[in-house]
Amino acid sequence: MDYGGYPYEEPYARPRRRVNYFAWTVAVLLLSGFALAAWLGSFYIFDQPERPDSYRILQRLHKIDPPKRFELTAAPAGEFVTAKQLYDRYIGMGSAELARANAELARNYIRNYQQVRGLVPYVVGRYTIVATRALGPDDVFTSGMVALTTAGESGELLMEHLYPANPEVLPLMKQTLNVGLEVKLERTHDLSAVIHAERLPDGRIMITAVPLLYGSYTVTRGLGTFRLEPPLSLNLAAGWPLFKPQERAKIEQHYADYRQKIATTQGGPVPVPGLSASATPPPAQNELVRVEQARPVEAPAVTPIPAKSEKLAKATLSSKGRKGTKKQKLESPAPAGSPAQPIIAQKPSAPASTPIAVASAATPRTAIATPEPTVAAAQVAPMPTTTPVPVLPAQPVPAGASDVALASNAGGGSWKTFPAGKMPLGRLIGTGDLRDVVDRGLAGERVYLRGQFVVNFSDANRAVLRPRTTLTSKMLHFGAGSSTRIIVEFPSGYTPPQQGAVVNRDETRPYEITEVRKQEDGQLNVFVREIMQPN
Repeated sequence: MDYGGYPYEEPYARPRRRVNYFAWTVAVLLLSGFALAAWLGSFYIFDQPERPDSYRILQRLHKIDPPKRFELTAAPAGEFVTAKQLYDRYIGMGSAELARANAELARNYIRNYQQVRGLVPYVVGRYTIVATRALGPDDVFTSGMVALTTAGESGELLMEHLYPANPEVLPLMKQTLNVGLEVKLERTHDLSAVIHAERLPDGRIMITAVPLLYGSYTVTRGLGTFRLEPPLSLNLAAGWPLFKPQERAKIEQHYADYRQKIATTQGGPVPVPGLSASATPPPAQNELVRVEQARPVEAPAVTPIPAKSEKLAKATLSSKGRKGTKKQKLESPAPAGSPAQPIIAQKPSAPASTPIAVASAATPRTAIATPEPTVAAAQVAPMPTTTPVPVLPAQPVPAGASDVALASNAGGGSWKTFPAGKMPLGRLIGTGDLRDVVDRGLAGERVYLRGQFVVNFSDANRAVLRPRTTLTSKMLHFGAGSSTRIIVEFPSGYTPPQQGAVVNRDETRPYEITEVRKQEDGQLNVFVREIMQPN
């Protein structure tokens, strides 16, 4: 009986299916295309947050932070440009180049200037308000007010100056921001960054600027102070600029009629922005200025010496020659006979101008501060209280006082300086010991700072320095590094170093530390002052 050569072969087995290589090829190509599209889409979204759809996606993914408030000494590095310089910069750009510049300006603002190539343009100069209106949900900034202004030195430049704020302060802002009010932007305490530029059909340039400090504002002749707040989110779908062409045309026609009416009433020529009869612009009758709330200075407690060891303590102090120091809070009374002068709030970031009181073991003594010519002599408070000094509303000014201005950021005080190596005894530290000072405080003693620094910013009486670190220190994370900022105050008559210069301060020519502050992100702000006489 023959069973065949394949006893295990099934006579009715299923035929084997052939592999469909074409289908698998199509599937792999589709998946590869999807991965490539996702990769390119991530670059498109994350690298271009200024686009409305990208900004919306990043908000839903919680990958973007709202605009933040900057401090004057922690603002991004920038350049201060006038109206003429802004016009010359943007008028020569083509359409594509201007679009790229606007995309970069908006991108830097949305990213809170974390990845900035070059310098941030800050606006300076005098601008006159032509029209104002409240911001709404159909604008890029949904709360606050925006003012359309003309440059005082160049009639070819318009500026939209933004004032983001909470809705509850809008009534006061509408009373303050009136047509004809002058806005004076100075490099000492105003940081209004350009975030958009538009070329108008008639050849003019209109820029959009927003103050990065979001401070408090008032007028020299008026009542009330309002404070700005950073916006929680932006409505980029509304588009730039905020004043659309039809609205701007109506505003300019209305403003031309307004100027003609004022000129007819006064019987003089019609003032044209940028075309003044003299080279120096006339003083403004009313100005919008920024004020800053003064912060209290806490005086460290002085440990009393027992009476039985008073003689021994005096002998010890005379042998060492060291005296503890503490800060006293000062109050500047208004000059007699002028009760209508406005209250002046001093800038909090200038602790170097605070007079120093020398505390001895037995009898505390107070050094006398040199008064300003227009301010009464300073009086030392009897007790070191910590009551904050509020920013009061500006009071009306008499009609004859046309030179009144708020000195909210005054500086350049006077204090004693010493030759090299002749300063009073004190503790000498480097930048690596600053965090110990934050934890322990100055404790009423003199603390001097030495090291090598690079000048990041230089002004009339102030400079901002960074510790100079080597490549090895950067790789091994030695010292304070870039998280430390030294703010130097110079006495009147001193010339601060230029931006980019390298400053070497050793044990014979150190800086005197007046205060050390630590921010929430770990940034150290070290306030020092120049006490050495120039070579």
